[in-house]
Amino acid sequence: MNKKILENLPPHIKYSSLKILTGSDLSRRSLPLMLAKSPNPGPVVWLAACVHGDEVGGIVVVQEIFKKIKKNLLKGALYTFPLMNPLGFETISRHIALTLEDLNRSFPGNKQGSLAERIADKIFTNIIQTKPTLVLDLHNDWKKSIPYALIDPCPGPNCQQAYKKTKELSQQTGLLTILDTEDTSATLSYSLLQQNIPALSLELGESYVINEANVESGVKAIWKILAHLQMVRPLPEFTEKPFNFSFSETNPEKILKYSNKPLSSTSGIIRFLTGPGVFVKKGQPIAKIYNAFGKLEEVLLALGDGFVLGYSDYSMTLPGMPLMAFGLI
Repeated sequence: MNKKILENLPPHIKYSSLKILTGSDLSRRSLPLMLAKSPNPGPVVWLAACVHGDEVGGIVVVQEIFKKIKKNLLKGALYTFPLMNPLGFETISRHIALTLEDLNRSFPGNKQGSLAERIADKIFTNIIQTKPTLVLDLHNDWKKSIPYALIDPCPGPNCQQAYKKTKELSQQTGLLTILDTEDTSATLSYSLLQQNIPALSLELGESYVINEANVESGVKAIWKILAHLQMVRPLPEFTEKPFNFSFSETNPEKILKYSNKPLSSTSGIIRFLTGPGVFVKKGQPIAKIYNAFGKLEEVLLALGDGFVLGYSDYSMTLPGMPLMAFGLI
């Protein structure tokens, strides 16, 4: 069979499930698993979504990618776990129901550990045995937040190759690239980097509901990566950037640092002075806090130059609470 015929053959599509536990009523609980595999060898990419049960947008992003991949996959394979935390999803909870564990703080998992560690082990083992080129972990953030690409801190000297590849591919998304500054040592992406496997998180806007604009941004970002890897045909509608940021103050390829500071030092009602996607300067007022009588208690100032990624879902604050998130230069 010649190469031209191989290119025209459709990919093999498979829908299956991975058992995670048996309930007390002997019902089987499992994770959905999707696969699109081209007859032509090539990169292996994983999409993982809904590790937190309230972060539902990634499920739909995966579904939309699979609608398009059936006619456009040129080589390689695309695997997906569209719903990694069904127990949290069914209870509309970030955590696993009953055990209240954070699945994304349980990797790489443990076959003999807690429920979250056992589920994490199933997910992690199935991913790494395919020797992936890249794993994309799809998340959602605050309600008022923009999509962005999030890179973990480098886990150590043994993963430099994977870390370099992760940073390179993050630049293909058209999204702001942010370096996480919080403890991520037991997340899926960090654990994969420790195994020298490129892994990138995509924070795709608000949780709880499907925001169609954020879904579109996620699909575009992922498709651009797949096109860069020459797994799919570039689509004309995906050539533009998801967001028209003004990069006059910064380099579009620069990796920004995540920050959720300044924190509130008082209690009261928040009045935001800027919003997601806006570039702010160090010292610029970003929010005011008023007490119940309408008296101004505090004005919060930006701690550095950067982009606003999002702000709190609530209009109330207490001392020590974060109000906004930034990607700082």
